[in-house]
Amino acid sequence: MRKYVAILKDKKKGELTTDLLYKHVNHLQNLTKDTKLFICGPFKGNDRAMQILICETIDEAIHLVESDPFIKEGYYATYEVNELIEANENNNWLMDIPQTKENLTE
Repeated sequence: MRKYVAILKDKKKGELTTDLLYKHVNHLQNLTKDTKLFICGPFKGNDRAMQILICETIDEAIHLVESDPFIKEGYYATYEVNELIEANENNNWLMDIPQTKENLTE
């Protein structure tokens, strides 16, 4: 399984209803139950939010984002989804992968 970062953008401030909020939370609860949601939350600036999804493909991640009531009902006008290459001790903080090596100028 891979991790995908979804950024929800262009929030329509002042348009959040209690009904929409409950639909969104229910969606997040279902993702959690299905072990598809790693973490989520709004950014402090109050204009964007982030979800990290655990999926097989980017198409699956996009489908999950597009099924979020916040997106379906236009509370966030746009979004982007990108695959996360997780850096950690197990992969030497990505020091040895081709992408890192291609970015080096030395």
